[in-house]
Amino acid sequence: MPAEVTDPYIRALDRVLELTVFLSEDMTRGLAQDGLTGSRTHLLWVLRQLGPSTQQALASALKVTSRNVTGLVDGLVDTGFVTREPHPSDRRATLVTFTEHGTAVIERMEGEQRELADALFRDLPEFNAFSAGLDAVLDRLKTLAATSPTDQNTAVRP
Repeated sequence: MPAEVTDPYIRALDRVLELTVFLSEDMTRGLAQDGLTGSRTHLLWVLRQLGPSTQQALASALKVTSRNVTGLVDGLVDTGFVTREPHPSDRRATLVTFTEHGTAVIERMEGEQRELADALFRDLPEFNAFSAGLDAVLDRLKTLAATSPTDQNTAVRP
């Protein structure tokens, strides 16, 4: 039987990690029902913000290579979420554009996001303090990540 964690900082980190795993697993299950992955869905969210976009613009916004975006877009085209349309002013380029199916799915996801946010936070005591605390933790984590040497096999280190 594992020892009880008494260090409040370790306990808080354990809870943050538990939340992260729970949300990740839940999101993966939900996206799979629509035939989506996290990466494809991230592209759809960005496309929703930008509107019809070139693959180069999507790669830049996602901070990935053009080759990576090509694979993601290929998968989304194959599954009916987006199309590639001729660019109106650059015949060498194409625009990635939502299909009706893609629009319906992303609009449903936006509604589900609003519903979940409401269910989680509407009557949460001390919501403002909770939100401010999350902001502070994220800011610290980003600072640690930016100033600490890391590689693919290590966590952020102080």
